[in-house]
Amino acid sequence: MKSSSARTWQTVILALLAVGVVALALGGYLTPMTRLATAPFISAQTWLSTRFLTIRNILSSSQDLNRLRQRNLEMEAEVSNLQSEIIELKQQIAETRVLSALVEFARVHPENRYLAAAIIGRDPSPFVKYVIINRGSDSGLRTGMPVVTSQGLAGRIAAVTAGAARVELINDPDSSVNVRLEPSGAQAVLLGSLSGELSLDLIPQNASVNVGDLVLTSGLGGNFPGNILIGQITSVSRRETDLFQQASVQPVVDFTKLEIVLLITNFRPVDIAPLIPTPGVQ
Repeated sequence: MKSSSARTWQTVILALLAVGVVALALGGYLTPMTRLATAPFISAQTWLSTRFLTIRNILSSSQDLNRLRQRNLEMEAEVSNLQSEIIELKQQIAETRVLSALVEFARVHPENRYLAAAIIGRDPSPFVKYVIINRGSDSGLRTGMPVVTSQGLAGRIAAVTAGAARVELINDPDSSVNVRLEPSGAQAVLLGSLSGELSLDLIPQNASVNVGDLVLTSGLGGNFPGNILIGQITSVSRRETDLFQQASVQPVVDFTKLEIVLLITNFRPVDIAPLIPTPGVQ
């Protein structure tokens, strides 16, 4: 009986202690003790979690780096393709503008028939001014045909093969073009040079020539049709002791940027050399 009574009292005491602990816990009296008791475990858990995340990041960083490298290569390839497309589009736009200007030139000068040709080569010598075009005798080209751009006169065909032709530009040292000056109407001769600059000679002394006057083909000599624009006068040299005036000309055609030209196919040059008297020969 005593043993049974002792166990009962122990149970009652333990129950009271449990109820008391719960009451203290609910009342917040055990919070400092709880924090003190759990602090080591929380610190240990935090340390383990930090180390685990660090190890996981180290293990996954190499994979992420490989993915970034692969993505970077893909982006570089895409950028390169886009740049190529942009360059191609710019070239197409430039060609379209040139062709549109050439069509407009042909529309303004309907009396002529034209054939377009592309520049495929340039003479490497600094002393001659020639370009090679991708049209030849198979396309009906002949020596002496005038070559123009949307701005004005560029030159004439000097030699022809079946599939190509060589064009002598008007700034070549051997080139000479009979021209008319506007508004005075004076006649002169346009000459090329080794430097590629254009000049006028044989301008009559009594002609009124000024900076800014236009230079056009006159049609004299039979080598070019008339009224094709060449350029403008930039300076005039006139001395009373000279027989003629001289002048410098700024061409309207940029010979360094020629890409597409027009050939005047219905013009036939006339060789009038045999009709010109030679001094001392009768």
